[in-house]
Amino acid sequence: MISLSNLCKSYRTSSVETLALHNINLHIETGEFVSVMGPSGCGKSTMLNIMGLLDQPTSGEINIGQQHTGNLSNRQLAQFRNRELGFVFQSYHLISDLSVIDNVEVPLLYRSMSRKERKRRATEALERVGLLARLNHFPDQLSGGQRQRVAVARAIVGQPKVLLADEPTGNLDSAMGKEILAILKQLNEEMGTTIVMVTHDEKMALETHRLIRLFDGSLVEEQTALNAVHHA
Repeated sequence: MISLSNLCKSYRTSSVETLALHNINLHIETGEFVSVMGPSGCGKSTMLNIMGLLDQPTSGEINIGQQHTGNLSNRQLAQFRNRELGFVFQSYHLISDLSVIDNVEVPLLYRSMSRKERKRRATEALERVGLLARLNHFPDQLSGGQRQRVAVARAIVGQPKVLLADEPTGNLDSAMGKEILAILKQLNEEMGTTIVMVTHDEKMALETHRLIRLFDGSLVEEQTALNAVHHA
């Protein structure tokens, strides 16, 4: 589903070049739930942003499904992201003056779809994350865990093949974090969604199919995470 080949990313100023990612080769299968760990500044979010076509690599190739993304225009990239990818961020990024259901509908506004169909899909997504009772609430009326569940509903409303989650439990207490992880696992198991999750929580990482570790922009270790739990 996702293939990164000889991927490098560097940032240049007039006097300094910083290498954020170095020669990353990574293949993620359809239906995998993969976690990414490493110290702050090691390139985790940079790699996720490149996977999500929010940033361009300095060199190397990205293929998602059957699509080679290197030759797509900005417009084509935006259309591909909207159709194939879903994003969940640590800070929710909800629109404060929109209701819950209107927040979830936002990705569908960029598709040729009736208002009735948008409402139906948004309602289904909110039901999947257990928030049907909060359809007409506003973000500031919700707890942190509820806001993140809205963000997950927004990410899946377009039925993406790939869900990219950057520290989705980072702002939550452990109980709320477990709820969000349970929702992600359910999406993976029941809908077959391929998920890549950046996290600092090793216990959560070990509940995914595979754990990838980055250090100083390089991939340093991979392990079958679920097996690690079963053998503990």
